[in-house]
Amino acid sequence: MTKLGQWLCGLALLGSAWAALALAPPGLQVPTPLRQALLPLPVYLLVAFGCYSLATVGYRLATFNDCEEAAAELQEHIRAARADLARRGLRFGPQ
Repeated sequence: MTKLGQWLCGLALLGSAWAALALAPPGLQVPTPLRQALLPLPVYLLVAFGCYSLATVGYRLATFNDCEEAAAELQEHIRAARADLARRGLRFGPQ
């Protein structure tokens, strides 16, 4: 099963449990305070997931490593490609 399938399975499981409790089918008496807390729960979870996502992206951005060797190698490849193209007759504009 792919990761997407796992996430969708978990989401379906949580969603069905939430629907069973929040919609209160006949025969199931959910106390009013619990029902009032259950109804906005998906919105709270969505906001929490958004905050977690922003924090994760911010952390990864803050701890991103520069690759000096890879940058120098890429610049060398660019110079070699420009020299090859110039040898084949391509003219580059002013830079």
